[in-house]
Amino acid sequence: VLAISGGAPMASKFELKKSKNDKFVFNLLAGNGQVILTSEMYDSKASALNGIESVRKNAPNDGRYGRLCAKDGSPYFTLKAANGQVIGQSQMYSGEKARD
Repeated sequence: VLAISGGAPMASKFELKKSKNDKFVFNLLAGNGQVILTSEMYDSKASALNGIESVRKNAPNDGRYGRLCAKDGSPYFTLKAANGQVIGQSQMYSGEKARD
């Protein structure tokens, strides 16, 4: 597990982990430790670190967020890079106000 300061206003940080299948995944954590965003799986640590940089670059842009609802109606969001590729997905929220 590697913790990286997020540089975002809310004292967020990134947590990079290697999964059981030897892929890398990161979480963006709020100051209270709650997971805000979970990344896609990456084949290498370098690719995952690039993904973290992409979150830092794209997170301030409201247009990069997809506001969606799961089949059960639970709201969640995705964050996309400039090329439209999904960088990560949020947890499920209790309502749209909590998500937004």
